[in-house]
Amino acid sequence: MTFTQAVPATNRLLDALLHKDREQLLANCEHIELIMGKVLYRAEEVIPHVYFPTGGFISLVAPVDSKNLEVGLVGNEGILGITLMLGVDIAPFTALVLGAGSALRITASSFLRILEQSPALQRELKRYLYVTMSQLAQSAACTRFHLVEARLSRWLLMTQDRAHSDHIHITHVFLAYMLGIRRVGITKAANMLQQRNLISYQRGDITILDRVGLEATSCGCYRADKEIYEGILGKGGSSLSVATPEFRTLQPTRT
Repeated sequence: MTFTQAVPATNRLLDALLHKDREQLLANCEHIELIMGKVLYRAEEVIPHVYFPTGGFISLVAPVDSKNLEVGLVGNEGILGITLMLGVDIAPFTALVLGAGSALRITASSFLRILEQSPALQRELKRYLYVTMSQLAQSAACTRFHLVEARLSRWLLMTQDRAHSDHIHITHVFLAYMLGIRRVGITKAANMLQQRNLISYQRGDITILDRVGLEATSCGCYRADKEIYEGILGKGGSSLSVATPEFRTLQPTRT
């Protein structure tokens, strides 16, 4: 799958930090390029690094029996490795790069050391952790109750937000894999969206033609995800009071 990125992006979580906290974190980060299709780590493995995507984005994939199901996306609105805040260094999901692009990477040990020293960073990332938990619950409900057409619309909108592009190249097979749906269901849903002139789809090339119409076709989960993020992490959530616990630097698990 490839994306044509229209505009450069920064990381919204880093941008929201005070200058001192942001500079301390950036001083310990390295700039890297996320390679599409690369697995950064797998479920139940030790988390070696924390990622702040700035251009690329990452799929969170949960293993279910012998199959896999995407349960979330992390782009320049978030961070990969947030569960380290819970005192657990084992990954709950497989992290698969879905969109190539830039990112900032920091070792897990450096991240936890800086986190322990920065109450402001703790408060910001606690909010993001809450948002992530809410969105995971939303995704579970969406997978169980909503129609394929609405789920596909939601996924395209979420992907467009993180790819910063209207153009996506993806096969029906891969879409079915990510959404946990039979290929015939994806084909039928994509054809319906194309007939309504919401998307253009040909040989794996998808172009979003009508974002407003796609939002109307999507289930309410897309809007709910956006509202919880803006309510907690946007300007509207800046005055929320969040208690700050003490953090302990983890020792990497031996494997």
